[in-house]
Order: sequence, then C-alpha cells, then structure tokens
Amino acid sequence: MKGDIYLSVVIPAYNEEERIGRTLRKIDEYFSKQDYLYEIVVVDDGSTDGTSALVRKIAQEIPCIRLLEHGINRGKGYSVRKGVLSSRGQLIIFSDADLSTPIEELDRLKMWIERGYNIAIGSRALPESEIVLPQPWYRQRMGKVFNGFVRLLAIPEIKDTQCGFKLFRGEVAKFLFQRQTIDGFGFDAEILFIARKSGYTVREVPVRWINSPNSRVHILKDPFLMLRDLVIVRMNSIIEAAGERLMALRATRGKGHGARVRGES
Repeated sequence: MKGDIYLSVVIPAYNEEERIGRTLRKIDEYFSKQDYLYEIVVVDDGSTDGTSALVRKIAQEIPCIRLLEHGINRGKGYSVRKGVLSSRGQLIIFSDADLSTPIEELDRLKMWIERGYNIAIGSRALPESEIVLPQPWYRQRMGKVFNGFVRLLAIPEIKDTQCGFKLFRGEVAKFLFQRQTIDGFGFDAEILFIARKSGYTVREVPVRWINSPNSRVHILKDPFLMLRDLVIVRMNSIIEAAGERLMALRATRGKGHGARVRGES
C-alpha cells in the first residue's frame, strides 16, 4: 500500500495500562486486513500508571502507532481535540480505549460517509442498536437525563450524543475541533452542536455496544460538569448570535448614513 493515510484512529487514554495493549492489537488486526493506509493516535491524558510506557513498547511492534502526551490530566475533550488536530487521515474516527464499541462497527459508519454524509456517529439508542452488556441502571438513567437536556438545549434530532465512536471526514473534523472548547466529557455534544450550526450532515448509526465495568465517568461529579458544559455551549451560541446581529445592525446603519450623505451632496 502506498500513498496518503486514509484513516486515523484517535484514542484518548487515562490510566489504561490494563486495557490499552489489547485494544491496540485488536485495532491493528482489523486494519491490517484493509486495503488502505491507517494510523493509530493514542493521546495519554496525564496517566499516572504505565500507559505511555506500554504504548511505546507496542509501537515498536506496530509502527503505525503514534503517542501524544500531556503531563497533567486535561480531560477527554482536550485529548480528543489534540489527537484529531494532529491526525493525517482523510477520515478520522475517535474511539474509547475500552472498545465498548468494537472496531468492526467502523464498517457501518464508513458506509454512510461513502454515501455522502460528513459525520457518522455510533448510537446505543436506536431500535437496531445491539446492547450486548448494558450499563447499570443508574448510569442508564444518568445518560437519559443528560441526553434529554442535550435535545432540549442543543441537538433535538440526536438520540445518543455520548457514544464514544464517531467518524468524520478529515477536513470536517479539523474545522470542528479547531472551534471546540470543552475539555471534559461534554465535548461530544459541543462538536455535534457546532456541526449542526455549520450545516454539516450527521448520520446516527446503530452499533453493537458492550459496557465496560471500569468507566472513567464519575457517577456523582461528572454529570453536573457535563450539564455545566452544555449550558456553556448554549450560552456561547447565544452570545455569538447576539454579536452577529449587532454587527449586522451596525453595518445596516452605516450604509444608511452613507446613503444620506451622498444624497445631501
């Protein structure tokens, strides 16, 4: 295979020493059967275990792996943004380090990109979605409440914004993540909100999903932080829209004043 990288996989990782090795080998096994060039970009989000050391070791066996690091824990949104903006693929997908959505589900998403969509996102909330091992009831309830707020405040047409398996055309991903500001778990909703405002087409795709018992989402703290992030996204949009209206009003008044001056002369 020669030419440019066709697909980049971005994996944010925080204290994933126990899982990252298996994940990287599964991903490489899948892509080694494809007829295009690929890269795997792991972003270590300030891990305190041996995540980075293990990734470096595996990269000696699998040279398409690149490791990015930052010294402190900055959040999933920050890590995905860093990985996406450094990616070189014509298509870019980000996936959770636990592969709750198996990498083989990429075929379902890629089909919709090939049909012309800009973004294809995995969903656990569609009738055709296959939940092999569900989340505990309290996490399911938390997710439904949060997604209810997302649909109310930002993206009414998307049933599941938080599934960590999203595929983008490369240039679309760069455009969106250059404008993304949320560093925490609420970044998914922000990205989809920006995409909606920017006129990009999004396809929600049913996927196979297996709950990981060692979720990095803190059941007490993170839901409130995600709601805060959602409010910030909405407020930023309102402020931006108000600024645009003010500029348009000033421009209109300026043109009217100029017309009167020309008429008087």
